[in-house]
Amino acid sequence: MVVLAASIVSKNGKVLVSRQFVDMSRIRIEGLLAAFPKLIGSGKQHTYVETENVRYVYQPIEAMYLLLVTNKQSNILEDLDTLRLLSKLVPEYTMSLDEEGICQTAFELIFAFDEVISLGHKENITVAQVKQYCEMESHEEKLHKLVLQNKIDETKRRMKEEASKIDQMKIEKNRGNKGGFMSSMGSGRIESSFSDMSISSGGGGGFGSGSGFGLTSDVDSFPSKPKGRQPSSATAPPKGLGMKLGKSQRTNQFLESLKAEGEMIVEDVQPSKSTQYTSAAQKLTDPVTLTAEEKLNVTLKRDGGMSNFDVQGQLSLQILNPEDGLIQVQIETGGNPSVIFKTHPNMNKELFANENILGLRDPSRPFPACQTGDAGVGLLKWRMQSVDESMVPLTINCWPSESGNETYVSIEYEASSMFDLRNVVIAVPLPALREAPNVRQIDGEWKYDARNSILEWSILLIDNSNRSGSMEFVVPPGDSSAFFPISVQFSATSTYSELKAVNILPLKGGAPPKFSQRTQLITDNYQVV
Repeated sequence: MVVLAASIVSKNGKVLVSRQFVDMSRIRIEGLLAAFPKLIGSGKQHTYVETENVRYVYQPIEAMYLLLVTNKQSNILEDLDTLRLLSKLVPEYTMSLDEEGICQTAFELIFAFDEVISLGHKENITVAQVKQYCEMESHEEKLHKLVLQNKIDETKRRMKEEASKIDQMKIEKNRGNKGGFMSSMGSGRIESSFSDMSISSGGGGGFGSGSGFGLTSDVDSFPSKPKGRQPSSATAPPKGLGMKLGKSQRTNQFLESLKAEGEMIVEDVQPSKSTQYTSAAQKLTDPVTLTAEEKLNVTLKRDGGMSNFDVQGQLSLQILNPEDGLIQVQIETGGNPSVIFKTHPNMNKELFANENILGLRDPSRPFPACQTGDAGVGLLKWRMQSVDESMVPLTINCWPSESGNETYVSIEYEASSMFDLRNVVIAVPLPALREAPNVRQIDGEWKYDARNSILEWSILLIDNSNRSGSMEFVVPPGDSSAFFPISVQFSATSTYSELKAVNILPLKGGAPPKFSQRTQLITDNYQVV
């Protein structure tokens, strides 16, 4: 049996979807499908029509035909079996059996047809298997989307930093113009006094002290800033400016040496604060935002076993507009008996215990609106403790073994199927080394922090495709205890409590405000000791 094409056409001959399984030109398939409506006679009960070269096997579906174009040597019984399977798949992927519904789900139907027919031959497959294969997640696609999202976030972060630097430069320029105006009004004696002036008296006069950015705070508080704020005497004569530039050059050399050793250098302090507030304000887009966050504290033993497992969670509410404050939140929990919930003292405990609704004791009081930089109002807290090792999302095994003048270290991780872990970083302490370790094999990426003597193993995403992985490296001989404690960091978009908001109930009537919810599991202290 060779199926040339599987198509869905209207009764007037319009082609809605067609999938070819052999190499054939577009002109030929269009000609075959255009001739099909003319071959169907009225009043005939046959479900196939033959021509000199091909056979049409068809089945009416509402105002359309599901059609198989085969060669004349194919088995008609197998063709009918294939047609019946395809007729069951079409309603599964199409909301309405009309032209508009077929065109909207054209690609889904083509993917389903590809699972049934391969190179013109029918696969031994069922409807349930076709749906499962088409819905399977792709690790490569998820990884690509995650990398793309990380690039977008990094670009936004850099854009905010550059905007903050531009604002800071404007402030410096305005202060510099004031200092230049003051120096231009004086005589030569004033100019000489600028160069002889001590740092402690900088910003004197009405300008430096009035603005709160005198030379004393700028120079003494941030001696390592290569791009610190310029003092109010930035437009002073070249003598003072030359001394300032000399100091900045030596500072830059010192910072570059620190960066080469792996030290993180914060070059601008003030813009970073404004960046945090700006990002916090831009994150809120919906009128109501609910954030469920769990922090994981786990201590694993290097020889196996677990000494501590503690999960602490909180549900926070953020409201943009004060008029949306008169609401109640209906939630659902996963029914985990190990999770113990505790409401805020101002919440109605009976309402939560009976109906899983979070509301204030006084229904006439609104929830406060969120200010810029606020973390929101805490509604609910919960905690879970366990001694069951199967609850651990990620286990780490470290095997150092000394051989001759080298120590071979093999580390492997095993992740539970409960969560998909993102941005996993496994930090392994190393003995003091003169050069980076020799990493021979790794599933992921690695980075060596020479200043702190730490080897960081990074995995962007751990899902069903890579629930286990390993890394092997070689270092000079040393004590096995030098590779502990191992610290682990990761995040996940699902939680142990499985708590989620179901609905927002307005107390003043009307339509409920639009809301969004965020769920996150992060590590607070996750170690192998």
